[in-house]
Amino acid sequence: MTHKRIGFMQGRLSPVIDGKIQAFPWPYWRDEFPLARQAGLSCMEWTLDADRISENPLMTADGRAEIASLSHEHGIAIPSLTGDFCMQAPFWKAAGAEQAARIATFAQVLRACAAAGIGILVVPLVDHGALASTAERELLESELLKLQPLLQSHDLAIAFESDFPPPQLAAFIANFPAQTFGINHDIGNSASLGWDPDEEIPLLAPRILNVHVKDRPRGGATVPLGEGAADLAKVFALLNAAGYRGNFILQTARAAEGAHFETLRRYTALVASLLDGADGA
Repeated sequence: MTHKRIGFMQGRLSPVIDGKIQAFPWPYWRDEFPLARQAGLSCMEWTLDADRISENPLMTADGRAEIASLSHEHGIAIPSLTGDFCMQAPFWKAAGAEQAARIATFAQVLRACAAAGIGILVVPLVDHGALASTAERELLESELLKLQPLLQSHDLAIAFESDFPPPQLAAFIANFPAQTFGINHDIGNSASLGWDPDEEIPLLAPRILNVHVKDRPRGGATVPLGEGAADLAKVFALLNAAGYRGNFILQTARAAEGAHFETLRRYTALVASLLDGADGA
């Protein structure tokens, strides 16, 4: 049985690339479409790295045609994209010609998303992409607001993923129009940072556009669902009560001993049960 709101982060059905928990799966990306369907998933969140970005199939007309064909054949939608390229080469940390080139790339990605029917670009403001100064925040805000006409004309939205405390994140997102900017809520990251879901979710829910499902212990790295500090049942119930009706993307711990399909199928069943429980609460 396929649950319409459960998707997975591209690469989670492929062997690990270069020891990274997340990377575009160059040798395997086509194979993930039929595997996702078999696992009971209905959608995939595309991943886009800075390395070889212009070669990514999303960024070429022929590549987008192949993506569309695979999506149609296997019934896997691609409603969102995680812009890891933003974290790896953030324009708000560059200057001069390099900054201009990164901003141009960002706009090209938005146009590619529009052409592929991807409606949400997740911009990670964490790790190397974290905002480290007022100047970086002001540059990010200024340049992204310039793209507002492009976002509106193509029915696109940007969802920020941030490690700000909830009140600070609420103040940050208030500077952006709700029509085209929102939040990507990462359950595991919030648990790792110690944010209280009873405070965080009611405060931010009106701006949450997308949810990443993972688990982490307080101050620790990603672990299998149920083994970290995330109170998954509470988070799902709070999101449901707050009116969130978007997708839940599995950005879960990588499988042990290469059991990627079996692990993701198990996580899919778990999230489906959490969704059903939240709906019935």
